[in-house]
Amino acid sequence: MGRRRALLLLGGLLVASAAVAFTEPGERLRARAAPMLTDLRGSLEPLIPALRGSPAAAARLPAPRTAVEDGRTLVRLSEPERKRIGLVAEARPAVAYRQELTAYGTVLDLARITELANSYAGAVAALQTAQARVEVSGSAARRARSLGAGVVAVAQIETAEGTLLTDRAAVTTAESQVRTLAATARQEWGSVLGKAIIDRSPLVTRLIERADFLVQVTLPPGENLTEPPEAAFAEVPPQSERVALRLVSRATRTDPRIQGQSFFYLVSGESGLLPGTSTMAFLPAARSVRGVLVPEDAVVHAEGGTWVYRGTDDGAFVRHPIRPDAPMSADAFVAEDLPDGGQIVLRGGQALLSEEMKSRIRVVGDDDD
Repeated sequence: MGRRRALLLLGGLLVASAAVAFTEPGERLRARAAPMLTDLRGSLEPLIPALRGSPAAAARLPAPRTAVEDGRTLVRLSEPERKRIGLVAEARPAVAYRQELTAYGTVLDLARITELANSYAGAVAALQTAQARVEVSGSAARRARSLGAGVVAVAQIETAEGTLLTDRAAVTTAESQVRTLAATARQEWGSVLGKAIIDRSPLVTRLIERADFLVQVTLPPGENLTEPPEAAFAEVPPQSERVALRLVSRATRTDPRIQGQSFFYLVSGESGLLPGTSTMAFLPAARSVRGVLVPEDAVVHAEGGTWVYRGTDDGAFVRHPIRPDAPMSADAFVAEDLPDGGQIVLRGGQALLSEEMKSRIRVVGDDDD
């Protein structure tokens, strides 16, 4: 209210001054009124900043954080702004890393292994029972024959010999069943797991007791390993935490959905993976690749692509693309086209992306105006 009154008073004063400026009496009046006008101006200046004319009172816009150079959007932040968003950048050299192959894992149902182990144990017990019967019936037949027909009736001798023949046939059947189950175990699960089933070794015992689970890891078509690595890793969904895998053997079959080279691995029963779970697996390859290691936490996703922010020579940050087929090593991307020793943003990339997107929104709004 005070500001409006001051503006009206000033306007009236200006009009009156203009009216008398062009008359001869007005010249004398203006001279006499000069001291009064000076006092009035001093009273109005605190209410009207524009009258003060002080440079410190002029409104200043904040310095822009983004700029477009050579078709790239550069983001520049002051040191306090970097600390506020928790930005961490680190210079990383380009070195050689052992490449990881991305594979597909499936935690297998162990019902068939349990069934084979129990069936084989039952067949072995049946064989031992048949062999014991052969021992008894064989002794009875030998005793009857040694006593002769004068002491033992001929019918009894024939019965003892018939029982012996029957028990021997049972042994043959039991032996065949044992051989069949052993062959089936090897055919279905390979020599290592098959032997473990036959021997009921600690490997199979831990699987039956669910202390470990069996994972079939299948490489994509076209990828092959001469020797499967002893150690690999799998991701536990949904957090994608890595758990260790231990090699068992080559797989005796492939995943029909993938049609690639397959291996059997063990994973701890406490890993969070359960039978039927599909997961990503990572196997170290023999070949190496040279580049800058970019952790997954440093990666941002935008505009249908994968990016990392890198530092420029003048202290700004710019988005750099990560190829969809970029090689992996130690759960990180190996960027072959990043400068050796250049800075990459490890934390705070999402805030830089937000700042970049905000600048684009401001530009679009200015164009609309």
